[in-house]
Amino acid sequence: MMNKKSSFWCSKSGVAALLMIAVAGYFLLVEHGEHIFPYLPFIILLMCPLMHLFMHGNHKHGGHKHHESPIEESSVSKGLDSDNFVDQSKQNDAYREGYIEGLKTAREETAQQEQKHEQ
Repeated sequence: MMNKKSSFWCSKSGVAALLMIAVAGYFLLVEHGEHIFPYLPFIILLMCPLMHLFMHGNHKHGGHKHHESPIEESSVSKGLDSDNFVDQSKQNDAYREGYIEGLKTAREETAQQEQKHEQ
């Protein structure tokens, strides 16, 4: 039998640490929110690369083993297939045309409503 090592955050110490972090974060926001809120957009942008760095830790990038046969196309190459590209282009064109028609209709309805309100 294999022993699976449980995560620190699932242990009693980890739960206690999470609770302490939550309490400290609450008091930090309540007491010092006016110092944090002007920097909130920068904090959110900084979270993106930090999450990328820390959340890729479980991927074990060292030994990729691909079980795809050479005959099968990978999902990346399927997206670049010329038939799929043409189909996607047609769908995008249809979506764009429908969107533009919807905008025109909405503008016409708004103009009609404004004319009714002016009378």
